[in-house]
Amino acid sequence: MNRWSGRLTGAATAVALVGALTAGALPGGAASASGQLRDYLVFYSDGARDRAVAAIEAGGGTALSTEPRLGYVIATGPGDRFVEGLAGSDAVAGVSSNRKIGSATALPATASAGRVSAPDVRQAPLPRGAEPLSRGAEPLAGRQWDMKMIGATVDGSYATAPGSKKVLVGVIDTGVDGRHPDIAPNFNRALSRNFVTDMPKDSKGVVFDGPCEFKGCKDPVDWDDDGHGTHVASTIGSPINGLGIAGVAPRVSLVNLRAGQDAGLFFLKPSLDALTYAGDVGIDVVNMSYYVDPWLFNCKANPADSKAEQLEQRGVITGMQRALDYARKRGVTLISALGNDLNDLGKPKVDSISPDYPDDSVRVRKVDNSCVNVPAESRGVISVSALGKSGRKAYYSDYGVEQTDLSAPGGDEYDGTGKPDSTRSILAAAPEHVLRAQGLIAGDGRTKGSSAVRDCRNGTCAYYQYLAGTSMASPHAAGVAAILISRFGKPRKDGVGMRPADVERLLYATATKKPCPSPRKHVYLIEDQKFTQTCEGSRSRNGFYGRGVVNAAKAATVKR
Repeated sequence: MNRWSGRLTGAATAVALVGALTAGALPGGAASASGQLRDYLVFYSDGARDRAVAAIEAGGGTALSTEPRLGYVIATGPGDRFVEGLAGSDAVAGVSSNRKIGSATALPATASAGRVSAPDVRQAPLPRGAEPLSRGAEPLAGRQWDMKMIGATVDGSYATAPGSKKVLVGVIDTGVDGRHPDIAPNFNRALSRNFVTDMPKDSKGVVFDGPCEFKGCKDPVDWDDDGHGTHVASTIGSPINGLGIAGVAPRVSLVNLRAGQDAGLFFLKPSLDALTYAGDVGIDVVNMSYYVDPWLFNCKANPADSKAEQLEQRGVITGMQRALDYARKRGVTLISALGNDLNDLGKPKVDSISPDYPDDSVRVRKVDNSCVNVPAESRGVISVSALGKSGRKAYYSDYGVEQTDLSAPGGDEYDGTGKPDSTRSILAAAPEHVLRAQGLIAGDGRTKGSSAVRDCRNGTCAYYQYLAGTSMASPHAAGVAAILISRFGKPRKDGVGMRPADVERLLYATATKKPCPSPRKHVYLIEDQKFTQTCEGSRSRNGFYGRGVVNAAKAATVKR
C-alpha cells in the first residue's frame, strides 16, 4: 500500500494540481480536536527536565520515560487542553504527538500496469535516448542517464573511486530489501535496524499499513514493503556485479535505518531514534528522502493555528533539530530531499495539505517564510533539488535561494515534450513482492508496462523500477558524499570518519555550477497546461540548482 500524502502521484494528479495552482482552487477541511488520552514527546528547555515533568503532572499527564540525549519526556496526556496547558511553561520547548509525521517524497511512474508484457531487457531494445553500453558497464547502464549526468560511470568515478566498504551510508526510509540480488553484496545486516512497528489500521480503523507479514508486526531489517527505501539504497550503492545497475558509490556499505511505515508515512520518534542511532554507531552519511509533518510547513507562532498546534510544530522543529545536531556532532553528514510540492520554500504563502493526519484534518492556512519544511530547512542539512533528463529543474521539485544547497538527477516524466515517459525517471532496484502487489509482474515473471524492468544472470533475476522525485535526487548526493569520505576519511575503530563540514565543503567545490534558465521565469508544460516558476540567484548559488549539480567524477579526482 502506498500513501504519498501531499505528493503528486502521476499524470492525472499532476495536471489536477497544476490546474488548482493556476486557478487558485485549494482543498479545505475542518481541523478536529480530541480530549482522549494520547502519547506525546515533550521537549524540555536546557536544564529544565524536572520542571517539565512537574508541568506534565500538573496538567493531568503522566511522564513515562526520559530521553536525555535529545532532551525529551515521553508522556501521556488528555488531548489538546493538556498540550495548551504545557504551552504556559517556560520549561517546555515543544510538544509533538507520538504519531505519523512524515511522507516519503517519490513520484511513481505513470506508465505502469495494464500494458502488454515486455521481454527481458537483455533481449529488448533499449528505450529511445538510452546510451550505448561502455565496456564493463552493468547490463542496464544504458538506461541510467542519471549516472552519466554526474559522471558515475565505468570510465568516470567507478574507475578511480567506487567507494569503500568501510564507509557506512544510512538509509532513513521505509526499509531496504537487503535480499535483493543487486543490493545484498553491499548490505550491512548487522548494523541495520528497524525502529518501526507496522500498524494494520489507523486510529479510526481505516487500513493503514495493511496486514502484518511478520510476528509482532515487526519487519526484519532486510525487508521493505513499500519499495521507496530500496530504490534510494540502490541509487546510492548497488554493486558492480554484472547484474542490473550500479549505484553512485558501488562499494560502500548500506545500512537500513527504517523510520517509515509500510504506508510510506513516518512517525516522529522513529526518526529521532534513527538519527540518534546513526550518531552512536558511526554512520558516515544518512539520506532522508522524506519531510517531517503532519505540517508541511512547521510554524512556531502562526496566528492561524491553535496554541496546541503551535506547540506541536515547535516540537517537530526542536526535536528534529536536536536529533540532527546529535548525529552531525558525531560525524554524520546529513542529506535531505527538498520536497515535491512545486513550492518556492523562501516565499511560502499557503499550506493546503496540513495537518495531514488524520485525513479529515486538512485545512487551508496562510504561511510565511518563518515557517519551515523539516528536515530540508533544518540547520546542518544539505538539501537537494531534482533535475530532469534535460538537466532542467524538475517541474515538481521545491526550490528557493536559501533552501536549495545542491541539485541532482531526480527524474521528470514530462521533461522535453510535456507528455509522460517513465524512462525519463530514475531506474533502481525494487523488491519483487512490491512489484507483484502493484501488478507490474506477469505470471511468468516478466514485467508489465514500461515502469518496471527485469534483468537475469546465471539463473538469478532481479527487478527494477522507474521512480521520480527529490527522493531520487538526494541519494545521488549521498553517494557522492560517500565517495569523498572513502577518499579522505580518517581511520577509526568502527571504519573511517570525516567531519561533515569538510564533506559539505567538498560537495560544493566539486559540484558543476549551473545558472538560472533564461528567461528566469521558466515555463513548464504538463500535458496541455503551462505554469511558471521563477529562479533567483547567481550562477554560484541559485534557487533552482543551489551551488550546482553533484559531480561524482570530480569528487573522485578532487584534491583536498
